[in-house]
Amino acid sequence: MVIATAAGWGNLASVVISIVLAFFFGYLLTFSGVRRAGLSVPDAVRTALAADTVSILVMEIVDNGTLLVWPAAMAAGLRDWLFWLSLAVSLAIAFVVTVPVNRAMIARGLGHAKAHAAHGHALDAGSVAGHAEHHEH
Repeated sequence: MVIATAAGWGNLASVVISIVLAFFFGYLLTFSGVRRAGLSVPDAVRTALAADTVSILVMEIVDNGTLLVWPAAMAAGLRDWLFWLSLAVSLAIAFVVTVPVNRAMIARGLGHAKAHAAHGHALDAGSVAGHAEHHEH
């Protein structure tokens, strides 16, 4: 949102670049970690896709959706407190919504559990919340 706002882009371009960058950096973080753990490039790509797709998708739907329905949030400039407040609130709401999604996926051996398995770490029920919160985007 900062890039699109600074460049003076419209709402559609702002949402598109936000989503593209969220997926790119989300996948890159997981890919880098599992590569360091010894996975091959194809296996690291598959792990990143399996670990992050649903989490990032939910996060982006909630985050961008919140900004789109918040009156004047998308029109606010970088020097406007509304820009920063709406961005912080939308990310906080998205985080709160995404944690239970990640928790449910990890409990089923999906999502971030795939990345942890690639690192050779098992997740128990007590550590799921901490790991889900640690890996939010």
